[in-house]
Amino acid sequence: MMKKLRSLTLCQRGGAAAEMALILPLAVMLLFTTLEGAHYFYTQHQVVKGVRDGARWGARQDFANINCQNGTASAVPVAIRDSIRNLTRTGQLTGGEARVLGWEDADITVTITCPTDATSQTGIYDSTNRAPQINVAANVDYVSLFGGVGIINDTANLRAAQQATVMGI
Repeated sequence: MMKKLRSLTLCQRGGAAAEMALILPLAVMLLFTTLEGAHYFYTQHQVVKGVRDGARWGARQDFANINCQNGTASAVPVAIRDSIRNLTRTGQLTGGEARVLGWEDADITVTITCPTDATSQTGIYDSTNRAPQINVAANVDYVSLFGGVGIINDTANLRAAQQATVMGI
């Protein structure tokens, strides 16, 4: 009996298979977690990039459309707002396929603010018309690459905001 027990403990057949069975779940989990994390950061970058592009384009609009007459912000004209939303979401003024899966125009807000500090009255801005600032913000639901694999659920959001001073170019 002792001889059989000793031969059983010294036998190495199947050792590699047992080690593989122990390591494989961890390796697969590490792989999917890495891919999901990389996808999350990539889509977050796309949202930030889109918001930045939209604010930059909005800042190039004419003062007749975006201004701070008597300290009050004008409303964003519908055509300009729609163009900013298209550019932000798709990278094109005319629209197209969204940069991020599930990103819709309703996820983007475009507003104008009129700052009240003294620096907004310098340069090309006189004392009556302050420097208008265009604000573009997005709040997009994150669509998981692998359905979250139990790590990221459907409540994750991608958020970004950008502000740019209108130059009237």
